Amino acid sequence: MSGAGEGLLSGFAIAFDPLLPLWLLAGLAGLAAVTVLLALIARAPGAWLRAAAAALILLALANPAAVQEEREPLKDVAVIVVDESPSQRFGERAAATEAATAEIEAALAGFGDSLETRVLRVAHDSVDDAADGTRLLAPLREVLADTPARRIAGAILVTDGQLHDLPALDESAPEAEETDPLMANGGPIQAPIHTIVTGAREEKDRRLVVLESPGFGLVGEESVLRLRVEDATAEGESTRVTVRVNGEFLRPARVQIGADAAVSIPIRRRGPTIVELETPVADGELTPLNNRAVLSINGVRDRLRVLLVSGEPHPGERTWRNLLKSDPSVDLVHFTILRPPEKQDGTPIHELSLIAFPTRQLFEVKLQDFDLVVFDRFRRRGVLPSLYLSNIVDYIDQGGAFLEAVGPSFAGPYSLFRTPLGRVLPGEPTGAVITRGYRPDVTDIGKRHPVTAGLPGGPLGEAGEPRWGRWFRQIEVEPLSGQVLMEGVDDSPLLILDRINEGRVAQFMSDHIWLWARGVEGGGPQRELLRRLAHWLMKEPDLEEEDLRAEVQAGVLEVTRRTVAEQAAPVQVTDPLGETVELSLERDRRGAFSARLPVTEAGVYRLTDGEMDAIVAAGALNPVEFAAVTASDAAPQRLAEASGGGVFWRADGSPAIRRTQPDRVASGSNWIGLRANNDYVVTGLSTTSLAPPILVLLALLGVLAAVWRREAD
Repeated sequence: MSGAGEGLLSGFAIAFDPLLPLWLLAGLAGLAAVTVLLALIARAPGAWLRAAAAALILLALANPAAVQEEREPLKDVAVIVVDESPSQRFGERAAATEAATAEIEAALAGFGDSLETRVLRVAHDSVDDAADGTRLLAPLREVLADTPARRIAGAILVTDGQLHDLPALDESAPEAEETDPLMANGGPIQAPIHTIVTGAREEKDRRLVVLESPGFGLVGEESVLRLRVEDATAEGESTRVTVRVNGEFLRPARVQIGADAAVSIPIRRRGPTIVELETPVADGELTPLNNRAVLSINGVRDRLRVLLVSGEPHPGERTWRNLLKSDPSVDLVHFTILRPPEKQDGTPIHELSLIAFPTRQLFEVKLQDFDLVVFDRFRRRGVLPSLYLSNIVDYIDQGGAFLEAVGPSFAGPYSLFRTPLGRVLPGEPTGAVITRGYRPDVTDIGKRHPVTAGLPGGPLGEAGEPRWGRWFRQIEVEPLSGQVLMEGVDDSPLLILDRINEGRVAQFMSDHIWLWARGVEGGGPQRELLRRLAHWLMKEPDLEEEDLRAEVQAGVLEVTRRTVAEQAAPVQVTDPLGETVELSLERDRRGAFSARLPVTEAGVYRLTDGEMDAIVAAGALNPVEFAAVTASDAAPQRLAEASGGGVFWRADGSPAIRRTQPDRVASGSNWIGLRANNDYVVTGLSTTSLAPPILVLLALLGVLAAVWRREAD
């Protein structure tokens, strides 16, 4: 190969373009060889001259030619992969990374036009990226996807060594052989991969590791999680772990560094329970980010126990029973008073198959076991003594839930309002029972309360009318306390909710909700309304009328403030770095107030409006990126062994960079090798025949003349 002009190379080769098929040409060559051999054996005169003549004929038929190629050399491709993940911000790593990158770029520029340098900067674009850790090989494959393997000179990674897209050891393989890291996630990279490790060899860091955490916990009980504080420089010493549950501090736990420890977490409510764990920062520690851990335990109720007491059979009794029995999480105890004490019909006791009403068992011994007590058209008939009704009042004060669906008897002398329960009932009967058709409506407060807001077929907008069927009976009451969510005839209260100390009370002023279940005049959302009502009474978090909550979706913090007030105060949001921003809320189409805020940092966000607080975790609760942050050459060594590259610490100085042949070693103790592949493309081609017909003919005639003369002698 010789030069053929600036930027071009030339190549020389001999090619054949036979005038006859190869099989025929080979047959003629064999026939000529046999003929010449026989002539030589017989010592025939001119045998060698005849062989020369046959060779000339075969050469002419083979049609040899000299091929001259004009070649343009192709640049090899080298990639500098710069790790800009969050762990590269610790200490002096960011400055070291930029300095190393600049030095490598300058060194590669010295190879001139023979090498193309590509710089790939890999950063986390969202808070969710930290969950997967630092992933450099997949982006490297993408940037080399359009480059043929024969042009790749190699790659140089500038990173802290924490690489998380290398496959783990396959323990099921014989002798725990390692899967080739270069074959993972999309195919091989057939070139040396070198690593410049930023950071120091002896970095100090303490981290809090959650070993086991339950995903679910029963409300009212405690969940146990296991954790360990790791610190190689303080093994065996003790430290404290601060525990915070839903923003509330618990008593700190004392643990031994390097040893497993157990911490009990109380589950006080249904839904997510956010647990924050933190251990103090050690002297000289690289970062405090992994001294904290956040986890979520979903609180669930074991079983909801409901006591339903029906005063007498009526068409709506099945409505309550069917609703509560259809919920698999509800244990229903239902009694109907079929034989009150005043009923004396002379039937012999041994012929009665009725179950005696276990008043003492229900209202004294087991009352606190129920999550909800429902009285459906119940009236004073001597079945429940005042003492037991007083027990229900105490049960409500201590956090119980009570619902009364009143009937006509509520307006009369046997009303429950004239018992100790009257102290907690929010509506006082006037004595009037209205028996004309009306369409239940939602009040202004009801349009904002989660129990009645947005019911199917309900009023649309401020002046909308509901599209429900009518009811035909209502017991008139005067509201004494609580909130009126629904109204009926002449704006008289139909549904009132109230809070009594730790407990909750609801009153329905009609027994005609069963008409909706039967579809009278189109029916209505009786199942949805009663479901919401029952779950509000049992303190379902999603049905709280005063609630502040937030969730992170697609990198945006969505804040929702539910309130029955006309306006909502601004919300203060504190991000994981301690910076606070104020959000103004606007009413949305659901009747709540909401706002949105872009999320830029992974971790716990705290919200408050002065009355209510909330916390939410953005991104992975314990991201892989911060699980181990000390600089390490373990993963780069695996990568180097698989690709033929090398590993160098930035603190030891900058290694020299050389071009090496593909079959040579690509790294040394203080140098990096990038392959010189010498690839090219052919830009021109010229062909010159090596057996011109006129020359072959003249040579053949000369040989034939020599043969004739030799034989004539």
